[in-house]
Amino acid sequence: MNTSTINRATRFAAVYALLRASADVADHWIQTDHQAATKGQQDGVPGQSTAAGRRSCAAHVATYTAAQAATVLVADRVLGLGLRPSRVAAALLLSAASHYVADRRVPLRRLAKATKGGRFVELADHGMNGAYLLDQAWHHAFETCAAVIASG
Repeated sequence: MNTSTINRATRFAAVYALLRASADVADHWIQTDHQAATKGQQDGVPGQSTAAGRRSCAAHVATYTAAQAATVLVADRVLGLGLRPSRVAAALLLSAASHYVADRRVPLRRLAKATKGGRFVELADHGMNGAYLLDQAWHHAFETCAAVIASG
């Protein structure tokens, strides 16, 4: 294994850890209660509006992406990772877009029902929430892809 390969692997590991940690902070500390409650709203449900859901989700994704960007950019400086800005921007775009899709809830719920038969996504018992676990798995998968892009 040459030095270049080792450096890419090190950058990938660092970027993945940074994206994951900042995502948890953004999702669980920075996101407002209002955003969490309204980001998945859809027309046809009493008291809900698709437009309000989209605005709320977009605001959440903006702060989520800002948290990831700040974390990666500061760490790049401090750790000397040598990340290319264009690759970081592409990675953050993928993370943001995939996060928006998941947090609008309906697309991910439809995918889960189509691939898993619908039972797990509805699970809300025994200390588990299937929809939340599938949401987090989705985010982890796309953050892994984003880390590959950024570290390339």
